[in-house]
Amino acid sequence: MPKHKRGFAVRAVISDQRGRCLLVRRSNSSKWFAGTWEWPGGKVDSGETYDVALHREVAEETGLEIELSGVAGAYSMEVAGRQIAVLCLEAACIRGDVCLSEEHDDSVWAPMADLLQWELAPDLRKFADEYIQRTSDGG
Repeated sequence: MPKHKRGFAVRAVISDQRGRCLLVRRSNSSKWFAGTWEWPGGKVDSGETYDVALHREVAEETGLEIELSGVAGAYSMEVAGRQIAVLCLEAACIRGDVCLSEEHDDSVWAPMADLLQWELAPDLRKFADEYIQRTSDGG
């Protein structure tokens, strides 16, 4: 029985005081999920802790410095035959203005309640739906 390669990724649910979260759109040159919206983040490099990876990825992709505040949850996805575990952490921007890397071509501060109106990758969409329901119910 063939074994799946595994990977680990992190995403930041960066919220503001108005109940919005930062979404970034994958550019058309992206290998996977081009044109879809996502929370900033990416893979965790070998030997890197999840929090260090998330700070690095957010800075690379958006130019923002963030402060982590909690765990939003986790989901898994498959990309090119690889099983990826994705840890989503809640965060706030503490410094910087959004300045996108070449990996993304647009950004928006979207109201959390309207998140599902954006074209999210399928696995993120399912997680986001559950997250919105869980957080809007107060727990």
